[in-house]
Amino acid sequence: MSGKLGYRLGALTLILGLVLPAAAQLQPSSITGYVRNLAGIPQMGAVVEVLGSAAASRRAFTNENGFYSIAGLVPGIYSLRVSAPSFLPALQERIGLTAGGTAVVNITLNTLFEAIQLGPRRGPADEGDWKWVLRSSANRPILRMLSNDPQVAAADEGQKSEDGNDDHQLKAVVSFLAGSPSEGFGSTSDMSTGFSLEKQIFSAGTLGLGGSVGYGDGSPGGILRASYRHMLANGSEPQVTVTMRRLEAPDINLRSATFQSLALTTTDSFTFGDVVELHFGSELQTIQFLGSVTAFSPFGSADLHLSPDTVLEYRYASSRPNTGLDQGFDTAPADLSEPGARVSMAQFAATIEHAHHNELSISHRVGSGKTQLQLAAYSDRVTDPALTGVGTLSAEGGEVLPDIYSGTFTYRGRGLDTEGMRLVLQRKLASDLTATVDYSYGGVLDLARPNDNLQDARQNMQVHDRHAVAGKVNGTLPRAKTHWVASYRWTSGPALTPVDWFNASPGQAEPYLNILVRQPIPGTGFLPCHMEAVVELRNLLAQGYVPVMGQDGRTVYLVQAARSVRGGVAFTF
Repeated sequence: MSGKLGYRLGALTLILGLVLPAAAQLQPSSITGYVRNLAGIPQMGAVVEVLGSAAASRRAFTNENGFYSIAGLVPGIYSLRVSAPSFLPALQERIGLTAGGTAVVNITLNTLFEAIQLGPRRGPADEGDWKWVLRSSANRPILRMLSNDPQVAAADEGQKSEDGNDDHQLKAVVSFLAGSPSEGFGSTSDMSTGFSLEKQIFSAGTLGLGGSVGYGDGSPGGILRASYRHMLANGSEPQVTVTMRRLEAPDINLRSATFQSLALTTTDSFTFGDVVELHFGSELQTIQFLGSVTAFSPFGSADLHLSPDTVLEYRYASSRPNTGLDQGFDTAPADLSEPGARVSMAQFAATIEHAHHNELSISHRVGSGKTQLQLAAYSDRVTDPALTGVGTLSAEGGEVLPDIYSGTFTYRGRGLDTEGMRLVLQRKLASDLTATVDYSYGGVLDLARPNDNLQDARQNMQVHDRHAVAGKVNGTLPRAKTHWVASYRWTSGPALTPVDWFNASPGQAEPYLNILVRQPIPGTGFLPCHMEAVVELRNLLAQGYVPVMGQDGRTVYLVQAARSVRGGVAFTF
């Protein structure tokens, strides 16, 4: 009897061992979440597809709150693909589902212009986030678990598609800009068309091609730029860029008057643990203009994270910072108005501006992070600075390089050697409103006497200490999505150069009154692109003009920044 009972118990145990796992496998799993844009706005009607070998593909659409839910999935490994009009498709891979588990996967969709800005570049929208988090930490996958511990990982750029092949989708921006930046010789035409293309290759590499063609009142000019960026497993992202530039220089009746340049730029970054972050690179540029000139410009920075809220940074620069992001033309990345080396001329001899900027700063975030402080000390040494002038002059005297598009010119100044300090206070007043105050003290170039003759101005330039205070407010209108920046930078006396010329902090602002408006164009949802208009007004009140006497007896001006009006529209595909 006992033998039969043991036999029955053994058979029952065997049957349960076979049936229970099979029953567990039948328990359905699900994936849910929200789809939003970079500003956190829910995206209704986005297509969410679940792809994987565990079952056939499933599809769902988000509701008015951007929510989606896909149930009835068997356990396994899945990929999630999300697409919506005017946005780049998003792909998240290796979403593991166990029996009865629910994975919450929240998706953020990016336009092309937003995707290009991911990485070391910072613009006005990023001013609330200085250097508090190392890039390696920011790029780590975020894990969230619900019942039965399904894992959800944030996707990287350049991931592979569901069939295992690289995503070769082409990203493109086309821009049409009117108005010159009025920065003297070498700036862009008063009318230009730009383009920018990016294509992912080899899953972790990005190949880029950009250009700008000017066709304003003067001779046409052109810029062509090619780059390759590769994301390594350790979080570093080396990049190589080649830039070619050509423009005509009128009123110079000499050979080799056409300006041609070829620049090779390399950048890279490394992080050591969660403490040290290094950024470094260099640019080698050769210029054919009234002869041959070569410039080598290294740059770099080292950040030491003393705590989650405190960063100590050393920065070295050998060229002026690129202010294109703060000016708002990150919207149109095909705009390549920022020149590399600054060229000036004296006695028909071309010279490149050489600079050495050393800076030590400490940044601290107070309380909840709405208030941020920075204190910096710097030293600058600039030889053959390329100063900006306003007025109509001919280059036949061999002392100035006129810009035929804007009525400005470039004049070679005397060397600048100074030390100074900077204090920046930034406060987030609301989720869409930020205010920044910047105080700087340091030396500037100024004339020893007013109304000097232009041919004698270089010899009579002196270094004077000046105070500068800048206030900047930027925000976004909630309904219209209008992004705006208004700034005013005051200097305590006449000056030909700004105080703290190499300021690249969130307090950086162009001299005097500046206004920027960046407006998405509504009603274009039927187009396969995102449209945005940009209008920029610099030195609107034409302040800080220092008069000098030209060779023809007419008064011209040397300025920190010339008044300019610039705008255009960008199409992001």
